[in-house]
Amino acid sequence: MATLEEKLIAPVAEEETVPNNKTTVGVGQVDMACAISVLGKSLVDELALVDVLEDKLKGEMMHLQHGSLCFQTPNIMADKDYSVISNSKTVVVTAGVLQQEGESRLNLVQRNINVFKCIISQLVKYSPDSTIIEVSSPVDILTYVTRELSGLPKHHVIGSGCNNLNSARFCCHVAEKVGIHPRSCRGWIWGEHGNSSVSGWSGVHVEGFLSRN
Repeated sequence: MATLEEKLIAPVAEEETVPNNKTTVGVGQVDMACAISVLGKSLVDELALVDVLEDKLKGEMMHLQHGSLCFQTPNIMADKDYSVISNSKTVVVTAGVLQQEGESRLNLVQRNINVFKCIISQLVKYSPDSTIIEVSSPVDILTYVTRELSGLPKHHVIGSGCNNLNSARFCCHVAEKVGIHPRSCRGWIWGEHGNSSVSGWSGVHVEGFLSRN
């Protein structure tokens, strides 16, 4: 039976709970696209932003918080300190140095590996059970690098697709050329995510017709 003290004094704040589906992103353009997508579909109950750009962190957090009337995600937070990502179920990695003029994607690898050595260790430290979605270029190689640096199981490190984006661009260009909607075109870019990838013209389908050229 409750005591008189327990009856008179009721808690006014909820106990801190661990989020069921927390997602972490940075504050780049791809990150914000990911953030809006998951918020708009109510896929997360907590969203964390982490980046080295302090002013941009604050600004993007405020933008998302001000739009939170349209979302069902109650908690949106941001910090330069990686502890903000604690207990994340999903982490989207888009970090990396910019590709210089005339530089191939493969030449980006070593420079991005140096960046990843710091980032991935922090992700694993604060969210050791998370699933990492790799988006940085070149995505196929850096997905493997992330797997090796993190030590996570293979099914916890996922690349966004070696050439899914390039294949989508390919289909859009073909569709524009022949005057149809991109959804009516199917085709693929083959090979690694870089300068050596090739267009699979022999497998292009346009409105159900298979290309033979």
